[in-house]
Amino acid sequence: MKLIKLILLLFPGFLLSQNIELSESIKRGKLLYQDFCVRCHLPDGKGLKGIFPPLAKSDYLFKNMEESIKALKFGGIDGEIIVNGVKYNSRMERMGLYDDEIADIMNYTLNSWGNKYSKMIKEEYVKSLKK
Repeated sequence: MKLIKLILLLFPGFLLSQNIELSESIKRGKLLYQDFCVRCHLPDGKGLKGIFPPLAKSDYLFKNMEESIKALKFGGIDGEIIVNGVKYNSRMERMGLYDDEIADIMNYTLNSWGNKYSKMIKEEYVKSLKK
């Protein structure tokens, strides 16, 4: 706790800078979502029950974040998954997105439609993930 207070005293703009960076990522992610994701997951993030899983208030998204990011990066999740108690077994196509774009989409998704995630997904993290 003392370390956090010290950081805030020495770097008062640190948290503000982090929030601005996340806010900008979310804005970019919204545009990318509208281009690449909306046709299946819909503008409200609710998907189509039993066909395309919801991203809005998705228990799977938060419990399986790495797998969700890999699905964007490499295409699909193989096999059946259960999201909010509903079974899904469709494969998401590979979108051909860059790592920074995947991070932005994740930041948008994790902070939209009732979702809230205080951390930021960074390009470096996405880049580190292997198939």
